[in-house]
Amino acid sequence: MEEKKKIVQHRPKSFYIKKYLTILVGAFIAAIGLELFLIPNEVIDGGIVGISIMMSSITGMSLGIFLVVLNLPFLYLGYKQIGKNFAIATLVAICLLSVWSAVFASFPKVTDDPFLAAIFGGIVDGLGVGLIIRAGGSLDGTEIVAIIMDRKSVFSVGEVVMFINLFILSAAGLLYGWDKAMYSLVAYFVISKMIDVVIKGLDESYAVMIVTNEHEEITSALNDRLGRGVTLLHGAGGYTGESKEVLYCVVTRLEVDKLKEIVLEKDESAFVTINVVHDIVGGRFKKKAIH
Repeated sequence: MEEKKKIVQHRPKSFYIKKYLTILVGAFIAAIGLELFLIPNEVIDGGIVGISIMMSSITGMSLGIFLVVLNLPFLYLGYKQIGKNFAIATLVAICLLSVWSAVFASFPKVTDDPFLAAIFGGIVDGLGVGLIIRAGGSLDGTEIVAIIMDRKSVFSVGEVVMFINLFILSAAGLLYGWDKAMYSLVAYFVISKMIDVVIKGLDESYAVMIVTNEHEEITSALNDRLGRGVTLLHGAGGYTGESKEVLYCVVTRLEVDKLKEIVLEKDESAFVTINVVHDIVGGRFKKKAIH
């Protein structure tokens, strides 16, 4: 058992090089979004980053100091509840963001328009944060709290994060004015959407399940016309007990309509469900031309 555990935990050096290089680039990009767009226009992000920006504005101290100090308790929670690798990656990401923020703090801001700053700063910052999350780290201690609360309460991670950020953005309204708080809300929305794009990818994949009596013809057509492998599952109707064959395959967003056309062409009474797939590991799934 111990030998198996060691094998599972073993990772090649290239894995860690890629992981921490991605975190380095992500922190670099996030710092540009903060220091060249958001912070000079008194527009803030949510979470601990937003609190750090406000504390830096009030005290005049470096943003990096608050990023590290305020995240330390959450890092400990992350280490205990999520794991050592996550905690280390998050600590590295926070330290790198602190360094890059200090570097870019003296640079002139890109725009004086707070709305443009919220939009483009949100895009840049979200891109950087998304890369860090993809690499297995985080910049925001509130997300760690949300993950832990999700396990122990009826609230989802998204609901907890939104609830916390409502207080943070309200504080921004008291500090900078309510117009800046509304711009901050716009920035927060853009950042969250950009993170989703980076994590999920621009070209989403979809898992498709097809309940049909014409499984052989549909399987052959999907193989020939879409070039997709199909897994055959044996099932039965819950009410009638009648045997049913269920086909399972994964396609790209551009292939969904073609798949539905093929299925209905072969079996008009087929039952099809389609769900978004956020990530694919292993197998031989590749993007193919539609024909």
